[in-house]
Amino acid sequence: MSKANEVAVRLMNVGHGNVVVAEQVVAIVALDSLPVKRLIESAKGSTKLIDATNGRRTRALIVTESDHLILSSLEPATLAQRLASERGPAE
Repeated sequence: MSKANEVAVRLMNVGHGNVVVAEQVVAIVALDSLPVKRLIESAKGSTKLIDATNGRRTRALIVTESDHLILSSLEPATLAQRLASERGPAE
């Protein structure tokens, strides 16, 4: 493949060796509200809920463009910092 056809995919670490495509992240939400907890409960049992906590306590929910919900054991502020560093400066 030539360098002209290469597309750089930026990955964001969401903890414990799990990564997501940084450009696909729409929101990073803390779990301290009841509507967020309801959203997770309604997604349980579907293929749209991805548990990336490795058995640890869930601290953040990542929402993607494809409506996937990713549970992470990292704090939302930590994930937001990682997302900002992966996306680079705003244009």
